[in-house]
Parts: sequence; C-alpha cells; structure tokens
Amino acid sequence: MSELKHRILFVEDDAGLRRQLRWSFSEYDVLDAGDRDAAMDLVVSKKPPIVVLDLGLPPDTQGATEGLATLEAIRSEAPFTKVIVMTGNEDRNNAMRAISLGAYDFCQKPMDIEVLKLIIERARNLQLLEEEVRRANAGTDSPLRGFVTCAPEMLQIARVVEKVAPTDVTVLLNGESGTGKEVLARALHDLSPRKDKPFIAINCGAIPENLLESELFGHEKGSFTGAIKQILGKVELANEGTLLLDEIGDVPLSLQVKLLRFLQERVIERIGGRQQIPVDVRIICATNQDLPELIKQGKFRNDLFYRMNEFVIHIPPLRERTGDALVLAHYFLNSFNSQYRRQVRGFSADAKAAILAYNWPGNVRELQSQIKRAVLLTEGDLIGPADLGLNATDGAAKSVSAPSTLKEIRQTAERQALEEVLEQVEGNVSQAAKLLGVSRPTLYGLMRQYNIKA
Repeated sequence: MSELKHRILFVEDDAGLRRQLRWSFSEYDVLDAGDRDAAMDLVVSKKPPIVVLDLGLPPDTQGATEGLATLEAIRSEAPFTKVIVMTGNEDRNNAMRAISLGAYDFCQKPMDIEVLKLIIERARNLQLLEEEVRRANAGTDSPLRGFVTCAPEMLQIARVVEKVAPTDVTVLLNGESGTGKEVLARALHDLSPRKDKPFIAINCGAIPENLLESELFGHEKGSFTGAIKQILGKVELANEGTLLLDEIGDVPLSLQVKLLRFLQERVIERIGGRQQIPVDVRIICATNQDLPELIKQGKFRNDLFYRMNEFVIHIPPLRERTGDALVLAHYFLNSFNSQYRRQVRGFSADAKAAILAYNWPGNVRELQSQIKRAVLLTEGDLIGPADLGLNATDGAAKSVSAPSTLKEIRQTAERQALEEVLEQVEGNVSQAAKLLGVSRPTLYGLMRQYNIKA
C-alpha cells in the first residue's frame, strides 16, 4: 500500500491535541494544520485521502462558522477526500449539517482514540475501494474494462480468463442470470488473437425453436416459405472471430445434433443448401442451467456437453462475492452520474448497509437497474435505502438456523443486541457501551467474540 493511502490530515487549532493525534496515529503519515489556510495548502499540495476536521475552529472576522467553511473548501478542492468532523456534544446540529455537506462521518469530543481509529479505518477502506472503481472507469483500453471487482473469487477468474483467452479452447461459462457471463465472453475475445475479428452473440433461449436453426446456420433463398433471399447465419458471420452461444441449455434436442457436428467438424450447411461451408470460429458457451441435470432428464445430449466442456468457468452470484456489491454500486453511480449529468455524491450509511445485506437475486443486472433508478429519483446528495427500494434487512443473504440450546439462545440474543445497538449509533462504540450498560473494553471483547466490526 502506498504512502498516499496512509496519509491523514488533522485540522485542529489546539497545538497540544495535534501533538497527541500525531503520537496516537504514528502508523500513518500524519499532517496537521491549525487553521483553514494551512489546511487548504496541505490539501492542495499533499492530497491526503482522509482529513479529520475540528468543526470548532475559531470563526473568521465575519463570524462565519470556520469549520463548516473549511469542510466546503476541502470538498470543492478534493471531492474524493473523506472528511471526518470532530465536534462537541453540544454541537450535534453542526455535525449533522456537516454530514449533509458531504462529510463522511463525525466523532464527538472529548474523543475516544480507539473509536476515531475505527472510523478512520472504515473511511480508508472505502476510499481505497472507490479509488479502484475510478481506476476501472478510467481504464477504457483494458480488455477487462467492464469487469469491476474487488472479490478474491472474481480476481481469480480474471487471471484464468487472461490465461485461457489466447487459446482456441471452447469455454463454458456457468453462472446465474445477471452475473456477467457476456462481459467475460467479450474479455476472452478481446484478449485473444481474434480481437480484431467479429464477436457475435446469440441468445439461444430468446429465439423460437423453428427459427433458431436459421439464425445459427443461415438459409438459402426459397428454402422455406418467406425465405426471399439468402441469409448468413450467426456462425458464418463470426468466421475468424468468436461466437457466444448464450443460454446453450435451451437449444432443442433436434438442433443439438447439428450443433455437435459443427463443433466437431467446423463445417455448416445452410438450410436448403447442399454446400459444406468451413468456418473458423472460437466457441464460447454460457448457461445458467445445470447441464448434467438436464442430461439426466434427457433434455441435453451427453456428447454435446463433453464437446463444449473443454474448459469451464463458474461465475459466483453477487451475494457470494466479497465486497463486490458496494464496489459495483459506486461504479454504477459514477457511470450514471456522467450519463445523466447528475451529481449524486454517494450512499448514506443505511443505504450501504442495505446494499451489503440484500441478497441480489438478479445479481449485477438487478444492482445496475436499482442504482440507475436511485440516481434518477434521489433528490438529495446521498442515495438512501428508500431510493433503492431496500432496507438494511431486506433479502439477507444468509439465514440463521434456530438455536437448540440455552447457550446458543443467549449468544444469538447477545449478538443481535450488539449489532442492533451498534447500527443505531452508527458504529460509535462509546455510545453503544453506554446504552448497553457495559464498559468499552467489555464491549470490544464482545465484538471480538462475535466477530462484529463497528
């Protein structure tokens, strides 16, 4: 991790507190400033990704709130910087106003260093994820330009695609609808020696059975009623390039025989024709169905399955990709902001929780649609759960089985209470400890026991 990603700027008029913060955050590259001018000089010259700002800076000569003015100046100069504001207990209104102006979070004074460290760590992780998304947006020349992820499972798939793409091996992409099978198919094409030749995709499940053969192999003039001219099929149009057979599991049995012959011999005959036409094409198949189960049911040919099963890539659903829902949400937000000339800054804490908790049965396609809707409809700077049509408990990806012993019942209730209180106070450990009637060390111990992060 680079030095830039470790850098923090503390803006605080109390020199003694600045020294304490430097000492407490010695693992970071700490910058500090005592007023707005010094802070802005550092924001411009050093570009810290995280700023911790005291809202209680002395007002200027006109009596303006210096802390809020500094926040607005930072947001204007460095819109991607995460600003965490510090405020006294009596000044909560200004803290809420700061959040509405784009501050990432706030921490009350007198501050708890451990709480502030947790907030900074969260801000840093989000900043890094957003930076990855911006890099993905900027990388328009990359063959994997539509492949946005931070999940280890998907990064491994990306490495596999890079290795397999230069070959002519037939690839079977297996995954639920909306997981990005066509994105990977295009990447396989763009990374191959055929990248300057056609990429042709056909959805075998979207074409009526009586028309699918003509769509694949073409037909001659007069070969059937309505065939008023010769039409080349998708296979022939993809010659020297790549053919994606999407939803291959929906190909009828009667056509599977001809498809098998083509895969084996790489020749086709148009409907109504007699000439055998050689075709040089790389085949990629995709399906959301369980092909071995279809074989057992007699709906899919065993020999065709093994012919196209030379290399299988299983694409996990969005709910099984670590952290991808939020990364993709930011990616789509930036994309739709640009497309529709909107200036939505991000997601509220509740919206982020809802995005991470929701099961996303429609996978990436559903997420993309929901973000588009939210960008178009939201009236504020931040997208909330209502804009997404979600709440933080909608569609939870995992269900907890009923406990069977008194110990399990107690642990389940204890964990649920901890999670609910921490969510209620937005991760403020000090407030959570007070509400639960325990000390902070005790609460930290319980959080570690149940693997709960603030």
